[in-house]
This record gives sequence, structure tokens and C-alpha cells, in this order.
Amino acid sequence: MTVLIAGSHGQVGRHVTERLAESDREVRAMVRDDSQVEEMEQTGATAVVADLTESVDHAVEDCDAVVFAAGSGGEDVFGVDRDGAIRLIDAAAEAGADRFVMLSSMGADDPEAGPEPLRDYLIAKAEADEYLRGSPLDHTIVRPGELTNEPGTGEIRVGSDLELGSGDIPREDVAAVLVAVLDRDALVGETFELLSGQEPIESVLDRLGSS
Repeated sequence: MTVLIAGSHGQVGRHVTERLAESDREVRAMVRDDSQVEEMEQTGATAVVADLTESVDHAVEDCDAVVFAAGSGGEDVFGVDRDGAIRLIDAAAEAGADRFVMLSSMGADDPEAGPEPLRDYLIAKAEADEYLRGSPLDHTIVRPGELTNEPGTGEIRVGSDLELGSGDIPREDVAAVLVAVLDRDALVGETFELLSGQEPIESVLDRLGSS
């Protein structure tokens, strides 16, 4: 399986790239700048330079799966978090990719209820998620709560009704979940919220897939 990671140089994306590079998959790390190529290739991935605000067709060529872990950092939420995601979804479908895993956000199910500073971001994520659901791609949408840089615990909780602001989760654990769902056909079409918990990631995802 050849997997493209959009946002591979970001905090979650870097964890995803490193995990996948340790597996038997062929890993393609998408970066925005030539200066990031050498750093990402040191992980064992093959780097490809592409900008989500422009054509990304070359980045997804011959890819089987895509993990969208990119983010605007609040600078261009509609241009990156919505339109960039949509651009990559279209390119992946056109290239014949089968699988798309979306890093979304808790609160994207009801953006208007979210905090005012996050509202545009949540709207952008919600619209990208909805576009993905309407695409031909086998998809899973993961919506974590507040992200931290604490070491991962490997233990989570998931649901469809967790409240924004009710908890947090290390980026390392989010990355582990994004990687784990790639191989789970039972989670195709699923959208779930994600926080730190007290059960191992594999056990939680196995139960979610059988529910």
C-alpha cells in the first residue's frame, strides 16, 4: 500500500509519517517547501512537494490511500482546511485511490455551537467532511478534541456525542489512531470523536468497528 500523508511536516502528520515509515507500506510525505524534503526523507518516507492551495494531482499519483493531517494554523482556514481538503479528495478519487482518512475536529458536527474564535475553522472542517462523505472514496473521519504535546498513552475513548472542551488527547495518540484505521474496513464510512481514555486504541477501534 502506498500512502500519502498531507501535512506530513506538521505535528500530527510527523507522527503519522514516522509510524507508517516503520511499517511495510510505501510512504509519501507531502510537504509545502523544498526545504522540508530532506528532513522528511530522514524518516524513511519519500517526500513530494505540493501546496494544497494549488494542484496536488502529482502528489496522489499511484497512491492507494491518503491521510489528511494538514492544517492552516488559523491563517487560511477556508483555503486549506476546506478547499485544500476538497482539492485533495478530488485528486485522490481521480487518481484511483481507495482510502481516505480525514483528521477533522470535535465540534465540526455543530460549528455554530463552538467558541467564536474557532467557528470558521469548524465550519471549514464540517464542509470538508461532508464533501468527503459524498465522494466515492472509502473514508473514515476522526474528530479529536484539544490536542496536546504530552507523550501518547495508547489509551483512548471514542463516541459520536463527546462535547467540545470535555477533554484532550496527545497528538501522538491521534496519529496512532489515524494509522490504525487505515486497515480497518469495518470503519469505512464512520465518523467518530476522540479523546484520551482508559482503553487501548486497538480494543476501542475493534469494538467500534463491530458496533
